[in-house]
Amino acid sequence: MLVGVDEVGRGPLAGPVTVCAVVCKKSLPRGFLKGIRNSKALSEQARLAWYKKVLAARKAGTLDFVTASSSALYIDTHGISAALRRAIRRALVRIKLEPSRSKVLLDGSIKAPKAFKNQRTIIKGDEKIPIIALASVIAKVRRDRLMCVYAKQCKGYGFEKHVGYGTASHYRAIKRLGLCPLHRRSFLTNLRESH
Repeated sequence: MLVGVDEVGRGPLAGPVTVCAVVCKKSLPRGFLKGIRNSKALSEQARLAWYKKVLAARKAGTLDFVTASSSALYIDTHGISAALRRAIRRALVRIKLEPSRSKVLLDGSIKAPKAFKNQRTIIKGDEKIPIIALASVIAKVRRDRLMCVYAKQCKGYGFEKHVGYGTASHYRAIKRLGLCPLHRRSFLTNLRESH
C-alpha cells in the first residue's frame, strides 16, 4: 500500500496542527493526479475541486484518507515536534495500515513511527510526489474548515480568514481581545496575556 503523509498548520499562532495520510487502495485512473500541486501553490477553489475529486475516489474505493490533529494546548504542553509525531501516529492508526505492507512517503522532515520500516522522508515532497501533494491539499482543506468552525466559537479574531496565521489583522485582534483558548501561548511569549 502506497501512503502519502503531509501536515499543515506548523506555523500559525492559533489552532491545531493537522496531518493527512492518503492511501492508494487500487491503481488510480490514468491521469488522476495530473496537475496536483502542494496546497500552498493552489487557490482555495482548486483545493476544493481536488477535495471533491478525492471524496469521489474514496466513495469508489480507489483511495482512502484520514486526518488527525494535535491541539494548541497539546502544542504548548509538549512542543510542535511532539504534536506532529502524535498526529502522524494517530492518522496512520486510524487508516488501519499494516506497517509491514505499507510504503510511507512523508514530506519535509516528518517521520512515521518506527514500526513503518518502509518509509521515506522527502524534502519538498509535496512538490515532487503527487500522493504527498494530495495529502497536503486534504490536510489544508480539513484544517481550514476546522478553523471556520472555531471562528464561531472565538468571535472577533478572523479565524475564518487567516485560519490562525500571524497576519496584521490577527495581531490587532489579539491586542484588542487578548488570547483565546485556541492560541498557542508558546508561540506568543512576547505578548502580554490579558485572558
